[in-house]
Amino acid sequence: MREDRTIRAALYTRVSTRAQADKHGTAYQREALTRMAEARGWEVVETYCDEGYSGRKAHRPGLDAMMLAVRRGEVDLVAVWRWDRLFRSLGHLVQTLQEFEERNVDLVSHQEGIDTSTAIGRAMFQIAGAMAELEANLARERVQAGVDAARARGVRLGRPRATLTAQRARRALDEHGSIRKAAHALGVSPSLVARRLRDDRELQSAVT
Repeated sequence: MREDRTIRAALYTRVSTRAQADKHGTAYQREALTRMAEARGWEVVETYCDEGYSGRKAHRPGLDAMMLAVRRGEVDLVAVWRWDRLFRSLGHLVQTLQEFEERNVDLVSHQEGIDTSTAIGRAMFQIAGAMAELEANLARERVQAGVDAARARGVRLGRPRATLTAQRARRALDEHGSIRKAAHALGVSPSLVARRLRDDRELQSAVT
């Protein structure tokens, strides 16, 4: 924790359903976080709230505004009632923790008792980095396994071969006036059009 100045804290609260929002909203989360901020001497710069927003949503008004404040360097710490109030998935947790670390922003969870400004809490950043690397490796392995399985079934992979006859290439050139424009109209590369035109000229020479 930064000892030489007041910690600027952003509080984040969320409830998932409209019924929860209409019944009690996020008041209990906000009150608990506010008490914690007062006890620890934080300066609460803003309380960001999303009521009636699922945690699975990638974008929420309160969350987006809070992350903008983080990126502008306006806060030193983000406090949440519980992890799942903020993160929509494991990947989102990892990504956010990495961004917080890069921007020297700590994260405190009231219910889990996690504080990334402490030695144990800082281990969360290291764990997040390891998890991100693991997920990337697993993703590559899944892709490769899929490729190997497809090849074993005889599936041809890669970009499909463009089907363009010399006659189509010639008609496109006559219509559009240049190889580049003809290629654009046909949805193929200019080099392919040029090859087909060359094939057409060679064919005409052979016939004559």
